[in-house]
Amino acid sequence: MTDRAVQRRRLALYLFFFLNGIAMSSWVTRTPDIRDRLGVSTAQMGLVLFGLSVGSMTGILCSGRLVSRFGTRPVTAVGTLLIVASVAVVGAGSALASAPLVTAGLCLFGVGAGAGEVAINVDGADVERITGRPVLPTLHGCFSLGTVVGALAGMAATAAAFPAHWHLAAVAVVAAGIFTYAIGAVPGGTGIRAALPASESAGPSKPQVWRDRRLLLIGAIVLAMALAEGAANDWLPLLMVDGHGLDAAAGSLVYVGFAAAMTLGRFGGTFFLSRHSRATVVRVSAVSGALGLCLVIFSDNTVVAAAAVLFWGLGASLGFPVALSAAGDSGPDETARVGLVATIGYIAFLVGPPTLGFLGDHYGLRPAMVVVLAFVAAAAFAAPAAGTRHSRHRGAGTRTPAEH
Repeated sequence: MTDRAVQRRRLALYLFFFLNGIAMSSWVTRTPDIRDRLGVSTAQMGLVLFGLSVGSMTGILCSGRLVSRFGTRPVTAVGTLLIVASVAVVGAGSALASAPLVTAGLCLFGVGAGAGEVAINVDGADVERITGRPVLPTLHGCFSLGTVVGALAGMAATAAAFPAHWHLAAVAVVAAGIFTYAIGAVPGGTGIRAALPASESAGPSKPQVWRDRRLLLIGAIVLAMALAEGAANDWLPLLMVDGHGLDAAAGSLVYVGFAAAMTLGRFGGTFFLSRHSRATVVRVSAVSGALGLCLVIFSDNTVVAAAAVLFWGLGASLGFPVALSAAGDSGPDETARVGLVATIGYIAFLVGPPTLGFLGDHYGLRPAMVVVLAFVAAAAFAAPAAGTRHSRHRGAGTRTPAEH
C-alpha cells in the first residue's frame, strides 16, 4: 500500500472508533432518563443492559471466524451498520417506554460492537505492522474522544430536557454519515487466512493458542480493564446519581470527565509506550484505576469521588489497547491471538452489567464496585505478561494487502 493509502486507512479506522464512542456515550448519558421512562428498578435495568452483554458476546464469538473467512472490511461494515441501527432502536424503545425494545436495541449494539471492533483492532494491528508505529492506543483514543463528544451532547440534551428518542435519532443520522465517508478507505483481504491442506488443518495450531500461558495472562489484563471501562460506561451516571446524590445532568458531567480522562490517557499512550515497557504502562494504569475506584467507592465526599473518576479513567485507558498489541505480537496467527484476547475481555461485558446491577440492587452501586476494584488490582500483578514495547512476532497466518 502507498503511504497515502495507509494514511486514509488509518483515518478511516479512527473514524469508525470515533463513531462507536459517540453512539455508545449517547445512550449511556441518557440511561437515567431511559430508566425513568421505562419505570424499572436498578436490578431490572441490569437485565436491560444484559441485552448489550449477550449481543457483545455473540458478536465477539463470531468475529474471529468471520474475519478469517471474509476479512476485516465486510465485518467492520456490517458491525458498524448494526451500531447505527441500534441507536435508532434504543431511541424508539425509549419513546414507546418498551423495555424489550430497548433491550433488543442494546443487543444489536453489542453484536455490532463485538464483531466490528475486533475487526477494526485486527486492521489496526496490521497498520501497526506496516508503519512500525503504535496505532491501537490512538485508535482507542478516538473511541474515547467520541465518548467525550457524545457525552457532552447527551449532557446538554439532558439539561435541556430534550427527549431521548429525538436525541438518539439525530445521533443515528450523524453516525450513518461517518460510516458512508469512511468505509471506502478500508481495503479488502486483511485478516483472511489462507486455506490449509487437510493434513495441516487437523493440526494443533488452534489449541496451542488457547494453551499459551502468556496469552491467557494478557487476556486476564484485558478482562480486568474491560470490566473497569465497562462498569463506568454502563453504571457511572447512575452510580453518581444513586450513590452520591447528584442530579442526572451532574451525573452525566462526571461521565464526561471519565471519558475525557480515557481520551487523554489513550492519546498520550504513544508517548509513554515509546519510553517505557508495556508491562510498566499496564502496571501504572492498574494502580491508577484502583486508586480512583477506591475513592469513588469509599469516599463520602462528592467532590473527591467525582475527581477520583479521572484516576479511574486514566487507569482504564491503556490496558485494553496495550494488551491487544501485546497479544498480536505474542506469536504467529495474529488474528486468532487478538480475537482470543478480545473474547476473554468481552466476558467482562457479558457478566459485568447484570452482576453489578444485581449487587447494586441488594447492596448499593458503590459496594458493588468492589468487584471491579479487585479485578483491576489483580491486573497489576499480571502486567509482566504484556512484555516490552518491541514487536517480535507478526501474524504469519494472517494475509494482508501488503503481502499480496
